[in-house]
Amino acid sequence: MRDHYALRAFRAIAEHGSFTRAAATLDVTPSALSQTVQQLETQLGTRLLQRTTRRVGLTEAGQEMLQRIAPALNELDQAIDAIRQHADRPRGTLRITVPVVVSQTIIEPMLGEFMARWPDVQLDIRVDNGFSDLVAEGLDAGIRLGERVQRDMVAVPLGSAMRGVVVGSPAYFKRCGYPKTPKDLQNHQCIKYRMASSGAIYRWEFAHRSGPKKGCWYEIAVDGSLTVNDISLALRAAEDGIGMISILEISARAALDAGRLESVLDPWLPPFEGFYLYYPSRFQVPPKLRVFIDFIREWTQRGTMASTLSRALP
Repeated sequence: MRDHYALRAFRAIAEHGSFTRAAATLDVTPSALSQTVQQLETQLGTRLLQRTTRRVGLTEAGQEMLQRIAPALNELDQAIDAIRQHADRPRGTLRITVPVVVSQTIIEPMLGEFMARWPDVQLDIRVDNGFSDLVAEGLDAGIRLGERVQRDMVAVPLGSAMRGVVVGSPAYFKRCGYPKTPKDLQNHQCIKYRMASSGAIYRWEFAHRSGPKKGCWYEIAVDGSLTVNDISLALRAAEDGIGMISILEISARAALDAGRLESVLDPWLPPFEGFYLYYPSRFQVPPKLRVFIDFIREWTQRGTMASTLSRALP
C-alpha cells in the first residue's frame, strides 16, 4: 500500500502540474508530497519530474511511467473501492453446510424471507449430514447439534433443546412386541444408520434413569438386517414395519402425529442441547454472515422457528 500511495502521488502531480494542487487533492502538505516523490525517484534511480518555479513537468522517464501505471492504478482503485463496499454492506456468496433436518425445518421456512430482505447475498447451501471442515472446504458457517461443534468455533444457539426418539410402526410392535428397556433392543430388528462423515454405524444413545449415573449418556450397538445413510429412507422403512429407528423427534413428528409411528423408551431419552450456527472466528465477521446470524436470531425470537421446533419436544 505504501508503494501504491507513492505512485498515486506521482500521478496526481502529473495530472495537476502542481505540487500544491496535487497535495490538496490528496489531503497532505506540499512538502510531504515532495518528499514522497523524491523517495520514489531514489528508489527507481531516475528523475520523473522537471521542477521549475512556475510549474512541474514530466521527464521522458516520467511520461513513460505515467502511461504504464495509469491504467493499472485505475483498476487497483476500482478493486479497492469494491472491497470497501463489501466491508460496508452485506453482499456476495454465503456458503453454509446444514444437515437434512435443519434444511427441512429451519432453512426452507425462512429462505424466501431472508433472500427477499437481502437480495445482494447469494446463498450456497450444502445439505450434508456429515461434519465439514469449514476452513478447508471454503465454507462461511455451518449448523450442527451442539455436541458436534468443535470447541474452537464461535457457536450461536438456535432455538430450544432437542430430543431423540426410538420409533416403530404399530404393525411392527404388534408383531414383535414393545421393548421395555434399551437392553431389550438386542431382541429386535433395528434399522441401522451409517454416518456420512466417518462411515461408522451410529450407536443408539440413551441416558441412565436412576442411580449414581442418572442423566449420563451411554451408547448401545444395535443389530438388524437393514442399514441406510438417508433419514427419509430410514423413516419409510420404519413406517413399513421393517424395524425400529433412532432419530430426532423433529424428523419423526409428522409420522408420530399421524399414527404411522409410535415411540418407545421415552424415559431413557431426555432432551439435550439443540442446534448451533457456528463459524471459525469472531474477528471481522463478514456482513453477509452477520445479517444471516441476526436473521435467524430474529426468526427465533418472534417464535416462527421456535414453534416449529417446539412440536418436537414433550
